[in-house]
Amino acid sequence: MAKNMYKISDYTKCFHHLERAHILGQRNYLPHVVSHYWMYKVAVKKRDVREALGQVSRMIMSVASLIGTIPIGNTGRARISPIKPMPMPADLQAYFD
Repeated sequence: MAKNMYKISDYTKCFHHLERAHILGQRNYLPHVVSHYWMYKVAVKKRDVREALGQVSRMIMSVASLIGTIPIGNTGRARISPIKPMPMPADLQAYFD
């Protein structure tokens, strides 16, 4: 869904879907990095320098998912601390039970 929103330049909805993808994929290295890569692409399209730089650093820090050091529920956006656990959206909780 995020890629479809990216194609039609609906970056707000794109970020929404990427945040959810990040929550689901952050325990696995490749999906974790891919979600940050796409957030970076959206940030560049929006010319959001803070978000783009934040995503570069998060792509590097994604290595933490290899050793299980991840803040559950974190949406992965640059405006959120990369080490802050966040409440799990209720509809995604089933994937973690």
